[in-house]
Amino acid sequence: MKAELLRFDGTVERDPAIDAWMKKHQSDLGAIAQQWFEVMRRCGDEVREILHDGCPVACVGDVPFGYVNVFTSHVNVGFFQGAALPDPAHLLQGTGKFMRHVKLRPGTATDAASLSRLIATAYTDIKARVENG
Repeated sequence: MKAELLRFDGTVERDPAIDAWMKKHQSDLGAIAQQWFEVMRRCGDEVREILHDGCPVACVGDVPFGYVNVFTSHVNVGFFQGAALPDPAHLLQGTGKFMRHVKLRPGTATDAASLSRLIATAYTDIKARVENG
């Protein structure tokens, strides 16, 4: 039995609410969030976005694959099906049934290549799930 995919109504190619969110978060943390959300935006032509639960979410159509969120001292780059993603660099944190995240902090080195691969893998994973029902 396949699990139902989470879907969000109202995804758009470029959500002005996300641009407003980015303007509101213009600190070092906000810059980190913006950098990694831009990576998600560039994953493919079918990437759509929505501000959901107060944070930017990247979707394939209406199915979310990643998000960013700013906290007091760190940024989460999260993945809706993160528990299923290969993570050879061991970046992912969390114990939820599905979701996982990577914590980023200003002044702390980030394995950018591995995080970029995680984002690309999350995108292709969700794209395959959408295409294969």
